[in-house]
Amino acid sequence: MGRNVMIITGTSRGLGKFLAEYYLKNDFFVLGVSRTESSIKHKRYSHFLADVSEERSVMEFLFEINKKGISPDILINNAGIASMNHVILTPVHTAEKIFKVNFLGTFIMSREIAKCMIRKRWGRIVNISTVAVPLKLEGEAVYASSKSAVEMFTQILARELISYGITCNCVGPAPIPTDLLKSLPAEKIDHLVQKLVIKKCGECEDVAHTIEFFISQKSGNITGQTIYLGGM
Repeated sequence: MGRNVMIITGTSRGLGKFLAEYYLKNDFFVLGVSRTESSIKHKRYSHFLADVSEERSVMEFLFEINKKGISPDILINNAGIASMNHVILTPVHTAEKIFKVNFLGTFIMSREIAKCMIRKRWGRIVNISTVAVPLKLEGEAVYASSKSAVEMFTQILARELISYGITCNCVGPAPIPTDLLKSLPAEKIDHLVQKLVIKKCGECEDVAHTIEFFISQKSGNITGQTIYLGGM
């Protein structure tokens, strides 16, 4: 198969589903992971039901792919949730859930898939962050903090894995009109967009093109980086 076996988390909808379909069109073998079923039907696509924030669920997923003799080359940690609330109005259980999915899910998946990559001494890990981190947007304290943790984790993981030929990088998309934004008032989205250099919402293609750069075999000298889309 070459170096084209890709795991993408959160593929049942939104950006994750788009990325899965995009890379299937580009001849990758894609393993999708999410808590719900996927509507993607393709001969090079396999879907696995798993909760990335639960270690046992991830280990069961790993057992399944190991049983099938699948050795992943690329991991895209896309699964994530958000809740746009003022700090004063944010319940503890909401904050816990956001950190569990966004940070802990990225940590568990990266730790386990890195073990597979180490054996072949090559791999690409790409984590999804957000422009909410550098913009420090009010109303997004917990969400942005969870993604900031993902960015720091990526930088340190990059140092720990580079000797095995594994790079780790982040993409920070501008707002993309997916399910994640549907609950937000239009004025909030516009307020965010006006803080960008490119004053418009992003597209899923923008993220895919940036990931392509990071996962290229020619990008072996680039690691521990975050590229924010839309301009800071």
